[in-house]
Amino acid sequence: MHLTSIGRALTACAVAMSCALMPFAAVAQNMLSPQQAAALRMSAAAKKHAVDKPFAFRGIPLGITLDEFRAVSRVRATPLGSVPVCETDNVAGSLGMRLKTSQSLTIACQWAHRAADGWAVSRAVVDGSPADEHVLRFVRVDGQSAFRLYEISFVIDEITADDLRDAFEDRYGSPRTSTQVASPTAGTLPVYIWENDVSSITLCLLPATHNATLTYLLKDPDAYMKSVVRQWQTSSADAG
Repeated sequence: MHLTSIGRALTACAVAMSCALMPFAAVAQNMLSPQQAAALRMSAAAKKHAVDKPFAFRGIPLGITLDEFRAVSRVRATPLGSVPVCETDNVAGSLGMRLKTSQSLTIACQWAHRAADGWAVSRAVVDGSPADEHVLRFVRVDGQSAFRLYEISFVIDEITADDLRDAFEDRYGSPRTSTQVASPTAGTLPVYIWENDVSSITLCLLPATHNATLTYLLKDPDAYMKSVVRQWQTSSADAG
């Protein structure tokens, strides 16, 4: 039998089984008590709500406020004793905001520790391995006073990236794969994306350097940054 015919046959079987089971499912649902039916609906709603929650990096969910991040011990970095150090994001600095301050519209945090010659950036631990770079970005959007985490980014090695790709696939299902052209020399780069309704995880492999970038992102980050730009421009105009 030709493979196409086999595929059609399997599809037909699946449809037939589905149609055959539908009356039974309807009868079974009608046999539930009102309390059982209500519990079933609540369970389905809870599952949908769980799917809609933002992704989290090792217990640090996207959307958490800066105060919550600082208040709860969620240090995911080495060495021990690392703490979050936050300042105006370089993205905001390009708009003219003063750097080295927490009084800004957008804040970037890194874990750091005290070294012999002062403060040094720590290494975030991703999948049990120290990352080369990391940053957690918080932004204050229109009508809100609290900073909220909208991006977590890492530079990791390719072995960790391979492990994460398998782990994410087991946890979230198959990714949406794509390619992006980095440069004429680097060529196209493999990109794997996992999404839900409110956030995404993007794993971009960098074969030339044997590294990868890992990015947790709330949906529509452009809206966040456009909001920041509007607020900054408005406040600058008022100050002048």
